[in-house]
Order: sequence, then C-alpha cells, then structure tokens
Amino acid sequence: MEINKTILGIDPGSNIMGYGVIKITKNKVQVVTLGVIKTSGFTDHYQKLSHIFDRTLYLVDEYKPDETALEAPFFGKNIQSMLKLGRAQGVAMAASLYRGIPIFEYAPLRIKQAITGNGSATKEQVAYFLKQMFKLEIMPKDLDATDGLATAVCHFLQLKNPEGDGSCKNWEAFIRKNPDRVK
Repeated sequence: MEINKTILGIDPGSNIMGYGVIKITKNKVQVVTLGVIKTSGFTDHYQKLSHIFDRTLYLVDEYKPDETALEAPFFGKNIQSMLKLGRAQGVAMAASLYRGIPIFEYAPLRIKQAITGNGSATKEQVAYFLKQMFKLEIMPKDLDATDGLATAVCHFLQLKNPEGDGSCKNWEAFIRKNPDRVK
C-alpha cells in the first residue's frame, strides 16, 4: 500500500508542547519541521490553553496535515498535573478537529517502541534514533520537539504496518503464519 500524506505529531504539555510534521511521498518520509510551543509567558492556565489552541491551529493551517497523531496522556500520581495535561491535549485536538483533521492517539510506550524498539526508552534515546533515522544535523534543545516528531513517525509506521486480524495469539503462532517476516 502506497502512502502519500502529511502528518502532524504532537506531544502535549501545558508548559511545553512538542510537535513534528512529516510528509510521506510514496512511503518515503521527510521531516518538514519540528519544534515546541511554550506557554511560560502566561500565568493563567486558561491563557496557556488559548495559546496552545492558537498555535496548533496555526500549525494545521500552515502545514495542512491529513492526520494528527497525539501522545495520549498516561496515568500519573499527581491528579492536578494529569488534569492540566489532559486539557492541553484536548485543546490541541480541538484545533485539528476544528479544521476537520482526523485524530489518532498513541500511548507513550507504543511511540518509544516504534522508534527505538524499547518501550521504556528515554527522551534522549528517542531523539538519537530520530537523528540517525532522518540524518538530522541539528537537534532541538527541547526534547519535547523530538517527542512530537516521534509521535508522527509512530503513526506513519502504524499506517504502513497495521495490526493483524488478531488471529495470532502469540509469537509462535505469528512465526508459523508469517515465516517470510522472520529473519
């Protein structure tokens, strides 16, 4: 299956939100841009949310993604932090949905696994793998940017290799069914 589309990846955060945009042409991935949206200049949480919405809407209008992939919030011990993170994710989603862009969510573990092969990889390891994968010369100072890029790449990899039909219940069954995919 040939994939041709633009994907906006977002690593939501109420203080720093990372993003990355990739363009896929005939299954070849090109990094268009990556960066962060910072809200440190705002003291009011609702002003931060408004800024996240406005900047995300700008990214959507500027790069015209076909799909938006977001890192889904994970469970944490601090409920207030989780609430703020969920709100930040929600307004980022709303900006894409406002322009009719479909949303896809991925767990942090899944994103790290897709990029590094290790679901417990550090932000630095994810950044290193992306740097090697795309031969990036300059890496952003904020690793939230590479996390946003990783989310977009994870979505592309999911499109390229969608999950099976569930007929393989374990690795042994998968190997029997797919001998050509095992080295």
